[in-house]
Amino acid sequence: MPLESLIVTGGSRGIGAAVCKLAAKRGFAVTVTYAEDRAAAEGVVREISASGGQAIAVGGDVAREDDVKRIFDTASKQFGSLRGLVNNAGITGGLSRVEDVKAAALERVFDVNVIGVFLCGREAVRRMSNKRGGTGGAIVNVSSLAAKYGGSGDYVHYAASKAAVDTFTIGLSREVAAEGIRVNAVAPGFVDTEIHARMGVPDRLKKVAPQIPMQRAGTAQEVAEGIIWLLSPAASYVTGSILAIGGGR
Repeated sequence: MPLESLIVTGGSRGIGAAVCKLAAKRGFAVTVTYAEDRAAAEGVVREISASGGQAIAVGGDVAREDDVKRIFDTASKQFGSLRGLVNNAGITGGLSRVEDVKAAALERVFDVNVIGVFLCGREAVRRMSNKRGGTGGAIVNVSSLAAKYGGSGDYVHYAASKAAVDTFTIGLSREVAAEGIRVNAVAPGFVDTEIHARMGVPDRLKKVAPQIPMQRAGTAQEVAEGIIWLLSPAASYVTGSILAIGGGR
């Protein structure tokens, strides 16, 4: 029996890498996409292969239409009909108050976090919709609790882009619900990944822990579990939902 094909954007590290590894264990053939870090993506593929799973790494910028089409075409050629998409690729745009944010940072954040999610979602629907000859499937978008709290003082620009992801999730879910496609999102809170160090605040999680009811940051694995559940038949009557994974925030 062939494995179900899953594309995970931004699958080379953090939450994306955790999703790729867990998805492979749960029976998916995984296409791991990356923007720049080919070595990291290939490392995820090697780990999956060593555990008996199937995966390939495909480079591309989700904000570029031609790259997105190539990613989906490559996945289809390798693994057949697409059954799942995790729209995980995203950037923060760095820490900045609104009064200091640069136009270039705004453009890039919305290009990746919003346009990229739209383009990948569009290509998934074109392949999954039973009105287009597909066999259905599931899309999970990775949002953020920043969309709810606004990111004040840190990254309102990032929070606003994730609010757009939430709206996209609800709108698309209703648009394709009768076409065999479920669309949901997860909204992680503070998660222990390297993203904080890349923003220049490696001790950020320690400082914010007292704000979290559970008094700790989450892990990429915990977020991955929620994503895989939303992809699975166990969530067959769930669509248009935004699952908060934030330790009670």
